[in-house]
Amino acid sequence: MISRRFFLAAGAALAFPARAQTTVKPVRIIVPFPAGGGTDVLARLVAEKMRGAYAPAVIVENRVGASGRTGVEAVKNADPDGTTLLFTPDFLMTVYPSSFRKLSYDPLRDFAPVAIVASSGLALAAGPALPAQVRTVKEYLDWARANPRQASYATTSAGGTPHFVGVMLAQASGVELTPVHYKGGGPALNDLVGGQVPVSVNPIGELLPQLKGGKVRVLATTGAKRSKFLPDVPTMAESGFADIQLSPWLGFFAPARTPADVVKRLSNGINDAVQSGDTQQNLIKFGMESAVATPIGFAEIVRQDIEKWRPIVKASGFAAED
Repeated sequence: MISRRFFLAAGAALAFPARAQTTVKPVRIIVPFPAGGGTDVLARLVAEKMRGAYAPAVIVENRVGASGRTGVEAVKNADPDGTTLLFTPDFLMTVYPSSFRKLSYDPLRDFAPVAIVASSGLALAAGPALPAQVRTVKEYLDWARANPRQASYATTSAGGTPHFVGVMLAQASGVELTPVHYKGGGPALNDLVGGQVPVSVNPIGELLPQLKGGKVRVLATTGAKRSKFLPDVPTMAESGFADIQLSPWLGFFAPARTPADVVKRLSNGINDAVQSGDTQQNLIKFGMESAVATPIGFAEIVRQDIEKWRPIVKASGFAAED
């Protein structure tokens, strides 16, 4: 369970002391997905708070490509001086080692975990391409079984956590579901709203703005309990799929060999940024819960999650080629 591994602190800021600016160089935060998605939004919130407090300038740079791996590789090859950071959802570090045949980076060897900052549950959402009377996961599966050529679902990347929600659902139900992979949550939701795909798996925070327009409805969420942001929506477990329980995290990494004292200062600075009152309110607005973990604790979480995903990916038979 995610709550046993790090402390979730949404809505209740921690008391961190103010710190003087610790570097005179600009800091780049590399986000491996397009602007507009939940990861990008949170990165910009943190960057705004770190600017002036940790560094004179903090810039968010979207490095898109290769299912997010382009951005990861950019940070792997950066100077380990604390001025280049990766901000990423968990699956690039925890699922990809099992889902890609050849991965150009090792999450444990090539990076220094800095800070987990948020947790965002996933949701299975339906758009206008799915008949309006389909309101539950069971009804969606019945529809998919009867309409196999249309039984696709959007994901933010091949081999990532949203992709495997669909894989696990297909395996558990015996219904073939075809993934359609996008370069990020924003493009996936655009096609969901536009009717190009019937359903999509996204972080809850990415879906909340879409729900107001009435074109998108959520069939289920993936947490161990109902999301406080969608209290009327059942979990996958409540929908009959007890093994689909996921609460993905988002976190910061520095290149390997970044000095421990620099990692600590970065971790403190990021925690300060996340725990500020207005950032907390923005996290809630975007359907996220803030989280705190030490760099050492974060490293252990990464190791545990890599081990957790290995048998799931192996059982699926999936292997990304590129």
